[in-house]
Amino acid sequence: MNAVYVWGIARAAGGRVILRIEDHDRIRSRPEFEASILEDLDWLGFAADEGHHPVRRQSDAPATYEQALAALGRSHQVYNCDCSRKDIGGERYPGRCRARGSVGSPVCGVRVQIDDQAEEFVDLRLGLISQVPAEQCGDILLRDRDGHWTYQFAVTVDDMNQGVDLVIRGEDLLSSTGRQIALGRMLGRQAPPRFLHHPLIVKPGGEKLSKASGDTGVRELRRAGVSAPDVIGRAAAAVGLIDRPRPVEARDVAVLFQ
Repeated sequence: MNAVYVWGIARAAGGRVILRIEDHDRIRSRPEFEASILEDLDWLGFAADEGHHPVRRQSDAPATYEQALAALGRSHQVYNCDCSRKDIGGERYPGRCRARGSVGSPVCGVRVQIDDQAEEFVDLRLGLISQVPAEQCGDILLRDRDGHWTYQFAVTVDDMNQGVDLVIRGEDLLSSTGRQIALGRMLGRQAPPRFLHHPLIVKPGGEKLSKASGDTGVRELRRAGVSAPDVIGRAAAAVGLIDRPRPVEARDVAVLFQ
């Protein structure tokens, strides 16, 4: 579904698509996962303008995040944190390690203190949104206790460095937007990118599809003999971009947004 929205809107707007393998979490990342993503995109017919040949991976640029962390530490309170999820007891971090020393311990995570400012942005599909990251998540985790850069930090740095001005992603990531806008401003980004959060294809009960739950993915449909245009058409119909499933070529997805 994400590819339909990303390529469709980018092509309709005359923009460029940047493909990025977000393998910041080295425990969960696997070469076979990356290969599957790239193979699926190739089979469907979605070709990125940047980041596909050669592949752009977060794991290939650790110095980029180290430099961003150092810059952030010169202007904001960045500190060590050894709290586990069990210690925190919920999504919001209460700031219990703020009094710790500066970054350096290999067994600690790293957080940055944030203020209680509300972040307002206009989602291109959902309209005006207001979020207060201090109330949602508290001080933002930048690197975890295993030394992995977090999603929130890595994508904010990447979007800023790569000049991304439109982020298109699923509604399940809507809550991340305010904290990424805040992080971007703290890193010196003058204006945040625009955001569009698209609907997800869900089960009848509203649960998000998941391969871990045995739900059918692109590869399974391909093996079952479903064509690439039919897969794209089914996805488009599932979220109301077209009124019924019909074949849609990857090169034609822009017409779904005109």
